[in-house]
Amino acid sequence: MPSPNRPRRLFLFLTLYLAFCLLAGIFLADGTMHPAHRPLTPEDQSTMRTIAHNLDSELEDVTITAPDATTLRAWIIRPHHTNGNAAILLHGLADNRAGMTGYAQLLLTHGFTVLLPDARAHGQSGGQLATYGLLERNDIHRWFDFLSAQSHPTCIYGLGESMGAAELLQSLESEPNFCAVAAESSFSSFREIAYDRMGQPFHLGPWFGRTLLRPVVEFAFLYVRLKYHLEMQQVSPENSVAATKVPVLLIHGQIDSNIPLRHAQEIKAHNKNAILWEVPNADHCGAISTSPREFEHRHLEWFSPRLQSAN
Repeated sequence: MPSPNRPRRLFLFLTLYLAFCLLAGIFLADGTMHPAHRPLTPEDQSTMRTIAHNLDSELEDVTITAPDATTLRAWIIRPHHTNGNAAILLHGLADNRAGMTGYAQLLLTHGFTVLLPDARAHGQSGGQLATYGLLERNDIHRWFDFLSAQSHPTCIYGLGESMGAAELLQSLESEPNFCAVAAESSFSSFREIAYDRMGQPFHLGPWFGRTLLRPVVEFAFLYVRLKYHLEMQQVSPENSVAATKVPVLLIHGQIDSNIPLRHAQEIKAHNKNAILWEVPNADHCGAISTSPREFEHRHLEWFSPRLQSAN
């Protein structure tokens, strides 16, 4: 005979479970929208100026203002012997423009003008919230216009890693004039990476976030919608790539423990013309260190006006 207390216990369990999910969702949402801040130090600036000098280039601090009055800051570095092209380099989460120094050196060596912005709520840029492409896609569009007006390059390319890669891919909706872009270790959609984040502390797959902890994800989305008036389910690099005609090179480490390889494979599945380089033995954003020569070769080939005109 069923215990008369069983329905009460079940109700109590469900109440506690939903209360936990609600609190966890709020905690997750606020932590995600306010990432750790890595300030741009005087040492970072001194190092980059030295690198620019050694590569016979000129560094300038530049600023633009977003439509919401957020001040965005960047370095623009112009080689004295330019090849006529330029690239925008976009850093990852909780980093700043100095994190793209290695990529800048590679491209400066080959004559590219490079623009290294701090994403909003990162480095020296303003903004209280990181929105993972929802607002940043338009910031990138404004940086594109700035670079075009300042340097008049033949081609402007984009290169981003992790969060910067996801934002770059989403910017293709508002800025279709990139000659080509390369995106390393991007997530496919904000919802899908949220499922991964739920399972990772327990060394479990995204199924854990899709099932037992799905209410945490749903409460987090709802909380951001109500508090910040942002629709984070619209953050979807895979949808942006599906609609673009810009040549897209996807790069992803086969052993990426942060953003699993399937994210890049899902993005690729949305656009048959996108190219995916799965890098053996590379972890998150590790292609340049794992396979430096191939990394350089692939990017120089991809960032080629002749190749893009052939496409």
